[in-house]
Amino acid sequence: MFIFFSILIIVACVLLTLVVLIQNPKGGGIASNFTAPNQLMGARRSTDVVEKTTWILAIVLISFSLLSNFFRPIGETQSSNESRLKEDIENVEMPAATNQQQAPVSTQPAEPTGDSAAQ
Repeated sequence: MFIFFSILIIVACVLLTLVVLIQNPKGGGIASNFTAPNQLMGARRSTDVVEKTTWILAIVLISFSLLSNFFRPIGETQSSNESRLKEDIENVEMPAATNQQQAPVSTQPAEPTGDSAAQ
């Protein structure tokens, strides 16, 4: 299933690339080549169709990318990497204590200082 989604993602990427390359950055696009003002479903509405197609393909691409995450194969390599990582974490040696004495840590609350303590 993952391979199927991967193929669909590649097809959506190619189509999206082609649709984006058709667009004119100034808004002309395909309609700039045709000058007939009375075309109903001709090149006048091509900018709307190209823009809608771009949005639809972008949404399809994002959807397929998110859906493919649920079908990705979990093989032996991932589980062996996880177990190796757990072993490495468990086998970490703590640094040896130095001969220097450390200051004792006080667990008593600090005494207030200032004017409130003098009263």
